[in-house]
Amino acid sequence: METNKRLPKTPESTYVIRFQDCDPLGHLNNVRYLDVFLNAREEHTLKHYALNLMQLLQQHRTAWVVTNHQIAYLRPAGHSETVHLQTRIIHFDNSTIVVESVMLNETRSKLKSVLWTTYRYISTETGKATDHSDDLMDLLEVLDDDAIYYDPDGFQERIKRLSKQLKETETK
Repeated sequence: METNKRLPKTPESTYVIRFQDCDPLGHLNNVRYLDVFLNAREEHTLKHYALNLMQLLQQHRTAWVVTNHQIAYLRPAGHSETVHLQTRIIHFDNSTIVVESVMLNETRSKLKSVLWTTYRYISTETGKATDHSDDLMDLLEVLDDDAIYYDPDGFQERIKRLSKQLKETETK
């Protein structure tokens, strides 16, 4: 796996909220936020990093499994609305990664939701944590967004910083 220093640290995509995604009020159902975010991250890793998670599973008998979610629902996403999705790695070590997923309105001016997902890298043969390969560690080093200070207890502080950044962008 060749690491390219020009790989985007924060890949982006859009998603249109569908009828089946919504609750009776026409808002994106809380559970569906997780699906939207996880699908966006899978799309981003495949498109931008040529990292096929199923291939990784089959070839190396390893996979990342979710061990924790922290999510904030800040503004509703409504039926037929186009939302802007960003994902980035904000922390990693030998067997863990933390991915931040951000949902914005279509113009990227309003923060709708933030998700931190912690993944543990496991061997599918033993079901136990295993170390990332050297190639994966090299890739994670390139992709880690070191401009974001990660503190496991700092989720609410991160939301405040993101909101402030958006407000500052609006006033420019």
